[in-house]
Amino acid sequence: MSVLCGAECVMVLGCTRWLWRRCTHVGSDDSDSWPLATPDEFDPVPRLCRLILAVYEPDLRIPECVVKRVSYEQTLGRAPPYLIYLDHQHRDIVLAVRGLNLVKESDYELLLDNKLGMQMFDGGYVHHGLLKSAVWLLNQEGETLKRLWLDNGARYNMVFVGHSLGSGVVSLLTVILVNHRDLLGGIPRTKICCYALAPSRCMSLNLAVKYADVIHSVVLQDDFLPRTATPLEDIFKSIFCLPCLLFLVCLRDTFIPEGRKLRDPRRLYAPGRMYHIVERKFCRCGRYPPEVRTAIPVDGRFEHIVLSCNATSDHGIIWIEREAQKALEVSGT
Repeated sequence: MSVLCGAECVMVLGCTRWLWRRCTHVGSDDSDSWPLATPDEFDPVPRLCRLILAVYEPDLRIPECVVKRVSYEQTLGRAPPYLIYLDHQHRDIVLAVRGLNLVKESDYELLLDNKLGMQMFDGGYVHHGLLKSAVWLLNQEGETLKRLWLDNGARYNMVFVGHSLGSGVVSLLTVILVNHRDLLGGIPRTKICCYALAPSRCMSLNLAVKYADVIHSVVLQDDFLPRTATPLEDIFKSIFCLPCLLFLVCLRDTFIPEGRKLRDPRRLYAPGRMYHIVERKFCRCGRYPPEVRTAIPVDGRFEHIVLSCNATSDHGIIWIEREAQKALEVSGT
């Protein structure tokens, strides 16, 4: 009897400790030691968010600068919808890929096509389904992107941008192209750039750091997806038994040291250099003028889910665009 009572006490203490840590952890804690980003390095983010919003728009009027727009019917579920945009003002060729569609089964199949350590790539690990999608996208549009770059005097930048599910696809597409630049006519590495908005965890830490010069991840405050280290297939299987999932996560966080989890080379992370938009403070109501912090973390990235009513809304591309624009205006004054 005393053994059972002791076990119950240990369980209660463990759960209490876990709950206290979760309730007192706020999104801004993840980047409190990071320096502020300069306006120049963050300047493209708001306009690239607007390009992603154009992919979401069902009745978009196609201007001349939109070279190509591809829907679900054309991708056949192998990739999210996307568009190719020629930005003469900023001398950019932009491939923009939308995020997860909650009513499309193909998007779930793409997201769940992965297991821990399933896909090795370039000396690390990547998300299997997202890599397949990136390869398909390259096979479909590689010649188009190459032609656009050469036709514009081989002077334009090649910019890839994606939101949520699309962020993982463009991140891995960027990794492929950086290693095979001949596929785009020998474009220099310095002219390839990727922006992952509300990024999914798609590559191991060594790759995330290795490609930090070409991949930039943008996270709004409490966004849940960059912090979701639990295998996504487990989350969707447990969606109707959320207390069971929380209990298992509690046990894992209580009895498995964090250092042990971070040392696992198969663990996936948000890619590249991180930009964290912070606009709420602990135990204070309302939004404050946003600031953008940046770093290339090498000891874990957004490792804890934030218990916040904004965890899902901060994932929305509309809110990312609004707060990114505000941050740019504030930093420019």
